[in-house]
Amino acid sequence: MNFQQLKIIRESARCKFNLTEVANTLFTSQSGVSRHIRELEEELGIEIFIRRGKRLLGMTEPGKELLVVAERILNDAGNIRRLGDVFSSTDSGQLHIATTHTQARYSLPRVIKEFRALYPRVRLILNQGNPEEIAAMLHSGEADIGIASERLFNDDSVAAFPYYRWHHSVVVPQGHPLTTQKEITLETLSTLPLITYRKGITGRSRVDNAFQVAGLAPEIALSAQDSDVIKTYVELGLGVGILADVSQDTQRDQGLVYLNAEHLFEANTVWLGLKRSQLQRNYAWQFIQLCNPTLTLAEIKDKVFSEQIDQQVLDYQI
Repeated sequence: MNFQQLKIIRESARCKFNLTEVANTLFTSQSGVSRHIRELEEELGIEIFIRRGKRLLGMTEPGKELLVVAERILNDAGNIRRLGDVFSSTDSGQLHIATTHTQARYSLPRVIKEFRALYPRVRLILNQGNPEEIAAMLHSGEADIGIASERLFNDDSVAAFPYYRWHHSVVVPQGHPLTTQKEITLETLSTLPLITYRKGITGRSRVDNAFQVAGLAPEIALSAQDSDVIKTYVELGLGVGILADVSQDTQRDQGLVYLNAEHLFEANTVWLGLKRSQLQRNYAWQFIQLCNPTLTLAEIKDKVFSEQIDQQVLDYQI
């Protein structure tokens, strides 16, 4: 038995048993992955995966138990490698943060300014991506802290802490007819070309769900990656924007009007994520507390190091 075999077991579950993806993730060949699995099954005398021909469909009961142990061993091995970094220096090093454009642009500048004052010798590295990419960076160790939507909260391998709640706003150019309405309705919005976030980011699912529940089919004229792009095309008169209220910038947005839409779309929560059972330097804990001062150090560490089995992985079915 070796670490590569354990990594293959873990990545097989994460990649939903697609061995091509497993091989790509671990920078090896698919034939090598299959060979490692076969050798481990022979060594242990059990079948780890449920198969249909050459395809893997899920994990057997012994395989699920093995996955739990493999996760623990690999996390512990990672912590051993991090021990030197964690305890050799408490006020210098690097902190990798994976986040979305909206958070990097609007909510994090204040926190980062405070953090830099406390830890001037720590080099901050911001990696921007969508929620799926952010979760993947946490899993792989590329990021120490992830900041994103419910994707982190719903990931059992991540300890998630609330950052803040926000709502969508409707944004239009000054003088737009919507600015004269007492209260905006979904029915009115469904008759106008809309500009909002692309699917999978910044609460887009909340927008789609609201229209679907109302039985309406809005015209999405343009889907964008970030708030600044949405504003640009609203200013050009290509449609009505639906974006995060936290993205309002009074200096930049002087030609735009933000209209309340709390009654139209459900509130959203931004989450701070840390990989479970992973050691962190003190300044990583401090960064979390700067984002959410209501959290105590004990609460953060208790959640990160609590024993929690990844039920989403264990519950894979045929």
